[in-house]
Amino acid sequence: MKTPPIQLPEEGCREVLLHACCAPCSSAIVEWMLANGVKPTIFYYNPNIFPQQEYDIRKQESKRHAESLGVEWIDGDYDHQAWLSGIAGLEQEPERGSRCQMCFTLRLTAAALMARQRGLRFFTTTLASSRWKSLEQITAAGMAAQSAVPGTVFWAQNWRKGGLSERRAQLLRQYGFYNQRYCGCEFSMYVLNKN
Repeated sequence: MKTPPIQLPEEGCREVLLHACCAPCSSAIVEWMLANGVKPTIFYYNPNIFPQQEYDIRKQESKRHAESLGVEWIDGDYDHQAWLSGIAGLEQEPERGSRCQMCFTLRLTAAALMARQRGLRFFTTTLASSRWKSLEQITAAGMAAQSAVPGTVFWAQNWRKGGLSERRAQLLRQYGFYNQRYCGCEFSMYVLNKN
C-alpha cells in the first residue's frame, strides 16, 4: 500500500483513540495507522444514530472490522435521548449547520474523555473522512473537546487525503461492509427522504 501524505500530530505519536462513526469510514484510516506504526483504539460512540436497529447494525460492523484486525474496540453508550437533549432547539437546522456542530462536539468530547481514561494523549475521528461533513466544523469540535479535557490533543486530520477515500471504497467491497445512506440521526434521514 502506498503511504499517503498524512502527518502525525507530533513525532512519537504511537497510540491514538480513534472515534469511529462506522466501519467503512474507519477501514482505510485504521489500515494507514497500522502501516505507519500507530496503534489505534477504536471508540464507537454514536448516540445520534436513529433508529436503534440502524445503530446496532453499524456497531456490529465496526466491531467485526476491529476484531478481524486484532484492534481494541470500545463500545460507547447508546443514549439517544441524552443526545436529543444535547441538540435541543437545533432540530430544524440544515445539514452542516449548528445541529451538526453540536453533535460533533458532544461526540468528540466523549472521545477525549475516553482517551484520557485510557491514558491516551491523542484522539481523532473518522468523521473527517466523509465528503458530506464540514472539516472546519469537525476541527472546531475537536479543538473544543481538547480544551474541555485537559491532557488530550485532537489530531486534526483530513482523512480524505492521500488516496484514503479510494482505499475506503476498495475495503468496503473487500469486507462486504454494510454501507449506510444517511449520516445517522433522524434529521439527516428526513433530508434523505425529501430528495
